[in-house]
Amino acid sequence: MNTLQELDTELFLYLNNLGSVPWDGLWLGITNKWYSIPVYVLLLLLIIKNLGLKKTGLVLVLVALLITCTDQLANVFKHGFERPRPCQLDVLRQQARFIAVRCGRYGYFSAHAASSMALAIFIGVLLRKKLRYLLPLLILWACTIGYSRIYVGVHYPGDVLTGMLIGGLLGYLFYLLCGLVSAKLKLNENHLK
Repeated sequence: MNTLQELDTELFLYLNNLGSVPWDGLWLGITNKWYSIPVYVLLLLLIIKNLGLKKTGLVLVLVALLITCTDQLANVFKHGFERPRPCQLDVLRQQARFIAVRCGRYGYFSAHAASSMALAIFIGVLLRKKLRYLLPLLILWACTIGYSRIYVGVHYPGDVLTGMLIGGLLGYLFYLLCGLVSAKLKLNENHLK
């Protein structure tokens, strides 16, 4: 386990130190969840246009449950593993760049990475037949958010990768759930089967 933590720390230091002051503002913006509101509005418009209002209502309920699920699961992991964030460790303060506004207590796994990847997979797979390009774009968006957590100094790469994997899995499970609920409510069309 120590070898994995050492590798995670080395990779964190490498990726974190790729940053520079001129780019800090951009990455602080990307890591701020409120800066993603335009993406959410665009996704909402695409969902309404491609699925209609009734299905959009179902999707919105499932998105709320999905984000709640990823956040709560991340909290369970954080308090279960109690792994300090890199910004909490004095030994790393001399070697890394910490530009985050605040540093939470525990970091394993990243709720930001999990939530963004869960949303990317859920919406991207849901709309993939009508908007083929959307899934790769959303995955890129989620990966960018994940990297931002390393850049600002609040997560190790392992925290981010675990969050993305769990988020991706939950996103796909919620896509399957959407298909089941749509069929039960007779809202099903080919793209939900």
